[in-house]
Amino acid sequence: MDFQNRAGGKTGSGGVASAADAGVDRRERLRQLALETIDLQKDPYFMRNHIGTYECKLCLTLHNNEGSYLAHTQGKKHQANLARRAAKEQSEQPFLPAPQKAAVETKKFVKIGRPGYKVTRERDPGSGQQALLFQIDYPEITDGIAPRHRFMSAYEQKIQPPDKRWQYLLFAAEPYETIGFKIPSREVDKSEKFWTMWNKDTKQFFLQVAFKMERLDEQTYY
Repeated sequence: MDFQNRAGGKTGSGGVASAADAGVDRRERLRQLALETIDLQKDPYFMRNHIGTYECKLCLTLHNNEGSYLAHTQGKKHQANLARRAAKEQSEQPFLPAPQKAAVETKKFVKIGRPGYKVTRERDPGSGQQALLFQIDYPEITDGIAPRHRFMSAYEQKIQPPDKRWQYLLFAAEPYETIGFKIPSREVDKSEKFWTMWNKDTKQFFLQVAFKMERLDEQTYY
């Protein structure tokens, strides 16, 4: 573009361009840049209509040639509409469910029935402290398996109506069914008076539960 005859310019050099000329020059540079970097075949908003001109389906504008459309895509209006469209699509996208944790597969085995057991009531002759000694027989226990036990509150179990006066002591070992005993809901003495022993030779599991000393009402052991 020849600017040498414009006011403020010197002969043989570029003159001062008007705002309109600067805009034309800017659009031309944007068009050239877009031609080098944009593939119109992949532009979802580029469309050639039935009269041979080009349309921007996003901004609803008409363009005489591809260069004009490409210059439009670099302008503020098209970029602002792209940002609004992206924000709208993101807000309408349903929330993805949180990734699920890997499920722990429950080990399955054929149960052969309940184990034999024996419960002995004990009382310390000196202090009068009460205890229970459990003996559970597992003659056909699976190799490499040791019996397990745990306490269950009356509100955790679903077989009997919950009663805060009682708790349950469960014993489990494959391939036997889990068995439970209803015992008083009293604080357990976790000193050396609470102990377990698994005799691998006789296949017998022993557990002694001693209760801390307190005033007792008459209760029944199950």
